Amino acid sequence: MTAFADQTCAALAPVSGCDLRVPLVQGGTIGYANFDYAASAPALRQVTDRVAGLLPYYASVHRGAGYASRVSTDCYESARGSVARFLNAADDQVVVFTRNTTDSLNLLAACVPGDTVVLDVEHHANLLPWTRRGRRVVAVADTIEETIQRLVAELCSKPAALLAVTGASNVTGELLPLERLAWIAHQCGTRILVDAAQLAPHRRIDLRTTGIDYLAFSGHKAYAPFGAGVLVGRRDWLDQAEPYLAGGGAVRSVTDRSVEWAPAPQRHEAGSPNVLGVAALAAACDALAELDETTVVEHERYLTHRLRYGLKTVPGVDFLHIWRDSADAVGIVAFTIEGFEPGQVAAYLSAEHGIGVRDGRFCAHPLLSRLGVDAALRASIGLGTTADDVDRLIDAIATLVDRGPAWNYARAEGHWSPVPETRPFGNSAEGAAACGF
Repeated sequence: MTAFADQTCAALAPVSGCDLRVPLVQGGTIGYANFDYAASAPALRQVTDRVAGLLPYYASVHRGAGYASRVSTDCYESARGSVARFLNAADDQVVVFTRNTTDSLNLLAACVPGDTVVLDVEHHANLLPWTRRGRRVVAVADTIEETIQRLVAELCSKPAALLAVTGASNVTGELLPLERLAWIAHQCGTRILVDAAQLAPHRRIDLRTTGIDYLAFSGHKAYAPFGAGVLVGRRDWLDQAEPYLAGGGAVRSVTDRSVEWAPAPQRHEAGSPNVLGVAALAAACDALAELDETTVVEHERYLTHRLRYGLKTVPGVDFLHIWRDSADAVGIVAFTIEGFEPGQVAAYLSAEHGIGVRDGRFCAHPLLSRLGVDAALRASIGLGTTADDVDRLIDAIATLVDRGPAWNYARAEGHWSPVPETRPFGNSAEGAAACGF
């Protein structure tokens, strides 16, 4: 954090949209301040450049002898190596490409030969799929240490096939000690899955060192567009399970009476694959691997500290935390403002200040209920975030609390919007022109 203490903290890497200007309801435009990285991170320039280079060769994968098809196939298959290197995957771990983290976790849920133990603070993607083979939910305690002891008691009381935990909370950013949890799970004869959707874009993950058996994350949260995700994990369960989808590409041979399925990863990748999405994901992994981890972490911690420190000076702001003894977190700050509904605040920040934040329950309803709030605001930081962005957000919230909004806002169909709405969007002639439609 001290590396940035006496200077303006600039973006660490060029991202698409860093020079985007957005309209304001009161007229004019302003540079967009993006604090919604935890939902979907903008594409890194290295990613868009690689996809642009591949587009002329875009063709069928695994099914063509033409040169373009061979290039697309080679790009698709070599992407497995990029992901494996990024995670330092073990030799017996395979890389399966999916649509997103949710898709990956549902795929694995169909392969687990027994119960899965989860915590009650998980994103719905790592909470709902496990009911398929039996789910045991453990309530977290006020501290990480007490929570771990509850997990130990649960795993020791009855055998479980899998322990599924988040790498970083999508609500608060708080981290769990994954290497320790992996060791505990293995001592109990249990494998461990990590939902790394929020962790992979912020921290390097070493599957060999930590002992993690399965890991899932999404390209769209890791600076890669086009909707591809990945499941990396031990081969045996994946080879023994029924294919996730039945179709072409997942088979070795088919007759009118029998099917011989291919082994993983092809076994679970039926149909025409998303070659552009996979190429983008591989490019993002390669780009993130080139960054100095210490610099990335210091950049994030400095900006997160600056944001928290600034918001603490604003009356009525209250931060959300899961554990009292959290030692580390990625760049996510969740908070409420007394007297203001989160949706109204998010609409105000966008309409009057050109700032994007997330509001709501973040697909983590049990966690929000545990924290005693119906909804909250979430500001998330990434490689393109600057100190100027942070200061704009703090000033905008301070202005709201001190003076109130300068525009009228109303809630309709569950969403807050400025009234009147003067900004053009894609469904208007002006918006269509602005979006290039």
